[in-house]
Amino acid sequence: MELLDRLALKFAAVWPLLDERARRIMAANEAQCWGHGGVSIVSRASGLSRKAIAKGVAEIKAGVALPEGRIRRVGAGRKNITVSDPGLAAALDQLIEPETRGDPESPLRWICTSTRTVAAQLSRRGHPVSHAKIGQLLRRQGYSLQGNRKGEEGEDHPDRDAQFRHINREVKRALAAGNPVISVDTKKKELLGNYSNSGRQWRPEKDPLKTNGHDFPSPAVPRAYPYGVYDFARNTGFVNVGTDHDTGEFAVASIRGWWRHEGRRLYPHAPCLLITADGGGSNGYRLRIWKLSLQRLANETGLSISVCHFPPGTSKWNKVEHRLFSFISSNWRGEPLRDYETIVNLISHTTTATGLKVTCRLDRRKYATGQKVTDVEMQSVNVKPGKFHGEWNYTIRPHSNQPI
Repeated sequence: MELLDRLALKFAAVWPLLDERARRIMAANEAQCWGHGGVSIVSRASGLSRKAIAKGVAEIKAGVALPEGRIRRVGAGRKNITVSDPGLAAALDQLIEPETRGDPESPLRWICTSTRTVAAQLSRRGHPVSHAKIGQLLRRQGYSLQGNRKGEEGEDHPDRDAQFRHINREVKRALAAGNPVISVDTKKKELLGNYSNSGRQWRPEKDPLKTNGHDFPSPAVPRAYPYGVYDFARNTGFVNVGTDHDTGEFAVASIRGWWRHEGRRLYPHAPCLLITADGGGSNGYRLRIWKLSLQRLANETGLSISVCHFPPGTSKWNKVEHRLFSFISSNWRGEPLRDYETIVNLISHTTTATGLKVTCRLDRRKYATGQKVTDVEMQSVNVKPGKFHGEWNYTIRPHSNQPI
């Protein structure tokens, strides 16, 4: 026992001065001097594992020196999990995509499923991984984990999550068939004039842009109503900047503008169009003028138009918010929106590293508010409610298959 204690003191005296390989070689050399049973004795005295000491013995016998400054061979050591399991990253992205959410004013993303749940599901799919590693992988992809906590945006509908999954299935089905899928919404209205805009921009030191000292405009001050259309498959945006009112008729006019400018060229043989939209606002599922205007669009284009609305209180998770509007807000941060031309130019020049391109046009047409749609007019809408929540999911078919 005294010999073991002296050996332990011997190792303890030099251990702090040695790197991993030097410790292994020293321990292996000592084990060889002890002969049979030396690996076990040295392991107890040094604290190194028998496997590490045996590796050191093999290195001594091989007599191969490593380059200066290295403690392992090039390529040695534990491989990154994405290297040892190349399919893990794709499986993770596929798993969390239906749960992905985003803030309308920021490209930050987060998920509502815990890392332990994600790790367990991936393990069942043949990708064994720890919850800690899932956290690391998600942070690399720009996610912030929020557990199962839900955003405070009003009361949650009991079928909220089921509707998210339904939308995800419908979008995947449409994309697989090569049909257009768009996400639509109206960005918050913007005041025109020399008003402060949140954010900062690079300018000469002590030379900020001078704006009005107050932001309390009269009703006479013009407003801009940017209505966005985001194309899932093409990663492109189309923004129609209205100057009058944000109505259901204006919303469909914006979609019509996208179809005429881009859609019919990109999808010349598409039989149908899928729209994901908020549950309220100018494209709300209760709005009669929205559905009547969609019927007119279907008649003009010959398209069957399917709509999936996000459940109440979940508007910020629409793709158009964090794949289009967030980048527009970032592009014009700190810039006073003095006129419509400034807004159109700033939106048109919005791009991202992933290849987002945005087309913008100005719409000076008038859109009346408070339009009444009669029951007779609603009966003319050729709408077929979906089997799951028909008020949120429905298809409007054209009365004629011949586009105008």
